[in-house]
Amino acid sequence: MTGQHAVIEPDAYTDGGFVLSIGGAEQSHVDLTEPEDIFYEYLRRIGHMVDLAAPWGEPITALHLGAGALTLARYIQATRPGSAQYAVELERELLDFVLEHLPLPEGTELHTLIGDARESLAELPADLRFDVVILDIFSGPDAPAHIACAEFYQEAAARLSGRGVLIVNVGDEPGLTLVRSQVGALRRVMADVAAFAEAGMFSGRYPGNIILAGTQKPWPAPWTAALTARGPHPAKVLAGVELDQLSG
Repeated sequence: MTGQHAVIEPDAYTDGGFVLSIGGAEQSHVDLTEPEDIFYEYLRRIGHMVDLAAPWGEPITALHLGAGALTLARYIQATRPGSAQYAVELERELLDFVLEHLPLPEGTELHTLIGDARESLAELPADLRFDVVILDIFSGPDAPAHIACAEFYQEAAARLSGRGVLIVNVGDEPGLTLVRSQVGALRRVMADVAAFAEAGMFSGRYPGNIILAGTQKPWPAPWTAALTARGPHPAKVLAGVELDQLSG
């Protein structure tokens, strides 16, 4: 696993919770007993965006680019039973390790692919389309150039269903250089783009995560209200002219 040691340990603060650490750094949190309860704030925000992508409880098709401990795949199965999901992970050993120690909820339909996120898009069945495509592999300014670009987003967008949403987690440093570049790249491809994060993140003074969502139609104003209300708080959504401050 890129030469780094992976460990899964019980979480002392949640019953049924487990933490995946790689190289001594916490990477994912999973609650096996309540998979609909997401511990990490940025993943909770992604979950709330998934909630809006289709009527509540309705099965969807989902593509996860960057599998981690499959926290979001578990969430989708718990909230939308019967969903068809695909997960792409670069490290086969990591995925096998996770699935061995943290089994998926009964009934989960998850298809796994091992390889590069961009290359794996071309390996999927040609007619397969997704209601959500979730990219969660950026962990700082040194993002893979072949993925942090409009050309990759164009290829990912081609995999969306008519209602599909492209969701990108951008972990960034103060100044938000990567966030700004990805807003610009997404805006060249999608009909509309919005950013969702803890309100203080948009000041550019702190490291952290900002969730970007690309839609194929104008950003629905009710989504802004829904995401802001659902938190985690304090939550803020930038769309339209408000997002110009983050456009690369």
